[in-house]
This record gives sequence, C-alpha cells and structure tokens, in this order.
Amino acid sequence: MRHLTLCALTGALLAAFTFAMAEDKPKDIVDTAVGADDFKTLVAAVKAADLVDTLKGDGPFTVFAPTDEAFKKLPKGTLEDLLKPENKKKLQAVLTYHVVPGKVMAADVVKVDSAKTVQGQSVKINAKDGVKIDNAKVVKTDIVCSNGVIHVIDTVILPKE
Repeated sequence: MRHLTLCALTGALLAAFTFAMAEDKPKDIVDTAVGADDFKTLVAAVKAADLVDTLKGDGPFTVFAPTDEAFKKLPKGTLEDLLKPENKKKLQAVLTYHVVPGKVMAADVVKVDSAKTVQGQSVKINAKDGVKIDNAKVVKTDIVCSNGVIHVIDTVILPKE
C-alpha cells in the first residue's frame, strides 16, 4: 500500500512538473499575441488575412506588432475597409509589411537603418532618440516566441502603394 501511494505521489509530481515546464516554454507568435491584452485587433486582422498558419510556422520571424491603440490611429474607415473579404490581398500586404524574416533582437535593430519585410518593401529604422520603424515608435522589445520575436509599436505602418 505504501509503495502504491509513493508511486501515485511521484506520478502526480511528475505530471505537475511537466505541466509547469510546458507553461514556461515560449509560445509561437500567434499564441503570444492571442494571450496578450493589447493585440485583439492585430489577431483579428491576421485571422481575416489567413496568415495564422504562416505566423505559427517555423520562422524565425520578427514582428513589429501594432497595439489596439495603434489601429485606432488609422484614418476612420481604413481598418474596416481592410477587413472586407474583397481586400484580403491588401490586408495581407499591410500585415506582412510588419514582418521581417529572421529573429532580430533589439540590440540588432539599432545597428541597421532598414530591413526588408516579408511583403517585399523595406522599413526604415531610426535608432536616434528611441527606435522608430518608419513612423512607428517601438514601445516594447524582445518578446521572445518559439518562432521569433515581437517588438511592440505604437502606430500601424503602411507599405508604399
């Protein structure tokens, strides 16, 4: 009986340890954004653009993630227009303009003046007086994910048309 209790206790401890270890494992970019409070609009846009599977992929990716407040700065009607099914390609272009191939940490971002995005165009990087990506200020850096890194920005950046 004592042996059975010890085995049960050991099994319970092992299960708890395994669960705790799984919780410490970094989530992918999408799951990290879903779990945060400030990216509801971004997550909805990623879903509407059918980019979930891409951003859950192996990567690595560097995502300059605009907050919900950043999306509110867009001109009235812009977001609603982008979310229409007939504008899916345009939405994909906007979202992939926020993604750079590779895992670029904050210490690396300040060493360059531009980076080519997944969308194809390059974003300008200015590290004078804080870091800016095009016209967006980086407000939080180095949110490490299993398939890359997220840097939070305060403005949605738009590719040139």
